[in-house]
Amino acid sequence: MRIQSIEVFQIDLPYAGGTYRLSNGREYKSFDATIVRVTAEDGTEGWGESTPFGANYIAAHALGVRAGIAEIAPALLGSDPRHVDRVNALMDQTLAGHAHAKTPLDLACWDIFAKSVDMPVYELLGGGCGVPMPVISSIPADTPEKMRQNVSRHRSKGYRGHSVKIGALDAEGGPGLDAERIQACLADRVDGEFFLVDANGSMTVENALRMFRLLPSGLDFVLEAPCSTIAETVSLRERIAVPIMLDELVTSDISLMQAIRQNALDGFGLKISKAGGLTQARRQRDIGLAAGLTMSVQDTVGSEIALAGILHLAQTVPEKSLRCILDVRDMVSVSTGTLSVSRTDQGLIASDTPGLGVEPDIELLGQPVASWLS
Repeated sequence: MRIQSIEVFQIDLPYAGGTYRLSNGREYKSFDATIVRVTAEDGTEGWGESTPFGANYIAAHALGVRAGIAEIAPALLGSDPRHVDRVNALMDQTLAGHAHAKTPLDLACWDIFAKSVDMPVYELLGGGCGVPMPVISSIPADTPEKMRQNVSRHRSKGYRGHSVKIGALDAEGGPGLDAERIQACLADRVDGEFFLVDANGSMTVENALRMFRLLPSGLDFVLEAPCSTIAETVSLRERIAVPIMLDELVTSDISLMQAIRQNALDGFGLKISKAGGLTQARRQRDIGLAAGLTMSVQDTVGSEIALAGILHLAQTVPEKSLRCILDVRDMVSVSTGTLSVSRTDQGLIASDTPGLGVEPDIELLGQPVASWLS
């Protein structure tokens, strides 16, 4: 089996809530998605997606995704898509870095690989654990009361976890406002709920310590990505009693191992496009499990195609180690296709449909913006 063609599609995914606000005044109203179709010589199609969360979240942006694919795609023609490690080695040989550009190509190859053996992707990633995966909400920064109401809305929809965004600038209210946001979001906490308080790397150690001094004792949450460097994170971690998860600082298996060695984390956010696809993400999964870390399996944002990758990887993580998954469909107002997935009161379960179990809406995607044919 060989790769015969690679096609790239572009579509805008508006944020379903109007404007998404992150720390340091960052705002997003729409996300530029790149969707890839890889076709093997026997006609088997594989699909992948990479949708960066704007250009100032991590070192990734939508134009870079498509430029990176343009560098890589010609080299992949004629390769066997089932040899995912060899495909990744060839991508790395062709283009250094730029994991977000490699992600959709890697996902598409896994999709083809699984379809070729009539199995769901999660079986090839190690086998599914067979339990529902709890879904976490994404609560953008706002006034404390609006954030409390947003948590309540998601709670009523069955969400068991909530990712609460903080990181107010001093001019906005600084640590005092963030402390109020946390208390408001946790005010109505029910049994079985889990809260991540996510600063997206925006806080200094000083600001974080000031915020913690303003919080009452006994609040049950995990602090995610408080600072922009490992050194700051370790400094903060030594002075607070709250568990810390990393996200933006874990971009590869090497960075994850370095963070573990420096005792900088209790868990991490495993985002597939940040890792560079399922091939690299499964390595981070295994490193995290070996180190006894918990993890959330997510992506920065995206549509049904991105969620398919999340579901299949997360389904392989043991229940005690999987904190939550992110249903990226809820963040955007455009559906790019249909996805085979089961929903229970406890969460989502990946289907046993061969491949990723996603069927993109070809009519919606329109004509490819770039293509390569062997």
